[in-house]
Amino acid sequence: MMSSLIMKALKGRRVTPESIARPKWVTMLFAGLLCGCAVGPDFVPPAAVTTDHYLKNADSVQRFAAEGKTQHISTSVSVPYEWWKLFGSTPLNMAVEVALTHNQTLAATEAALRQSEHNVQAAYGVFFPRVSLGADALRERSTPVQNGLNTPGTVYNLVTLNGSVSYLLDVFGGERRTVEALNAEMINQLYLTKAAYLMLSANIVNTMIARAAYAEEIRLNKELISIQRSQLKTTQMQYDSGTVPYSTVLSIQSLIAANEASIAPLQLKLGQTEDLLASLEGVTPAELNLPDLTLNSLVLPVELPLSLPSELVRQRPDILSAEAKLHVASADIGVATAAMYPSISLNGTYGLAGKSLGNLSASNGKFWNIGPSISLPLFQGGSLWYQRQAAIDAFHAAQANYRQTVLTAFAQVGDVLKAIEYDTAALQARADANHAAQQALHLLQANYTAGLASYIEVYTADVLYHQSSIEYLQAVAQRHQDTVALYVALGGGWWNNPVVATDQHQATTGARL
Repeated sequence: MMSSLIMKALKGRRVTPESIARPKWVTMLFAGLLCGCAVGPDFVPPAAVTTDHYLKNADSVQRFAAEGKTQHISTSVSVPYEWWKLFGSTPLNMAVEVALTHNQTLAATEAALRQSEHNVQAAYGVFFPRVSLGADALRERSTPVQNGLNTPGTVYNLVTLNGSVSYLLDVFGGERRTVEALNAEMINQLYLTKAAYLMLSANIVNTMIARAAYAEEIRLNKELISIQRSQLKTTQMQYDSGTVPYSTVLSIQSLIAANEASIAPLQLKLGQTEDLLASLEGVTPAELNLPDLTLNSLVLPVELPLSLPSELVRQRPDILSAEAKLHVASADIGVATAAMYPSISLNGTYGLAGKSLGNLSASNGKFWNIGPSISLPLFQGGSLWYQRQAAIDAFHAAQANYRQTVLTAFAQVGDVLKAIEYDTAALQARADANHAAQQALHLLQANYTAGLASYIEVYTADVLYHQSSIEYLQAVAQRHQDTVALYVALGGGWWNNPVVATDQHQATTGARL
């Protein structure tokens, strides 16, 4: 029987031509299946990148020094998998780990990845025979009048038991292209998951840095207001004694009001960062429990990686996702092309029929059929042709999107390199200004002790020092966030995780049919 031969094949047993007598057309169909090829283009990955640099000046700056801390750019350094641990902060590491465990967006992308994997596994079923078993039992009264006979009707019972086998001969490869497209879509979802993982970790790190900077800036502003209030009291006394005009009192009051007004936006931003962290960590703002983090506790990574452009296109999740989408579009052309060709399948049915279960074995109740089924689309009003043209257009769009994704990625790396260079220079200038303001304050304090400077001069120097400290604080936070941006722009180091690298390799090889 056909079903027994199929079971032998599935168990790895050899099925020879002598196993079953078959007409010549069956042999011809099997030969056509073996010789058939998948229509449509075979996917070819985009050409390798030829440029070696991201900037016009060939990435000339390799060292970024500020405030006694020098960062080195090196192409021999790779982005570590858990790159945020380079900042040497336990609170920061804890926040990232909590987010990676409880973030709902990441959970959704992981579920979508599992869904795409199951869709691929379901699609592979088309390459196996489909076997079904059916049973019917009915009591029926015939009506011979429907057949033009003028005889009385009869009442009878009919029990039917049958099994059927069908197998689609994918001669033109339409089903193979469909599975290829689903495999590529699964790889696309894999890299979307990696992108979500990268952006989540980066958002946590950047938001924690911003939160620490806002908290420190609020503290410095409150200190500054406290100093200005003391200065206001002294100035008020001087005005009462007639040594200074009332305009001086009003000027200090204006400064205090301006600084008090600046605290509210900072507190709002601080609250917004905490609400954002709560969302990223998968809890409500009321449930958020964040460890304290200060900018001074962060370690600035010294050795900064810089992947070559040819390596970047194999590392960035967005580029790899765009390539997978291009692969999907390529396979869809094959699917649309195969739809223009005949569809061939083999079908077989064997069954037993009788008036009751007891007489199903009667020889006159056996029935069977076997043979091919061919469907040829002769005329569809041009639908199939234009569907293929639409698939080609979609491929060209995916190709352009891939190229634009690569260009955007290169521009982002170039922007980060410039940001690290120029923001480091700005940080050094802020550090110099802060140091000068601090030295001026110390000198005036010494002069005041010696009776060579007024109290107002000391307070004014203290105000300038605190203002300089705030600007310096903002520059420090920006330098840390520039470093985070570099790790993100280079792809986040997911390929350095052995488990993820293995999954990626299996997914890539699984897409090759």
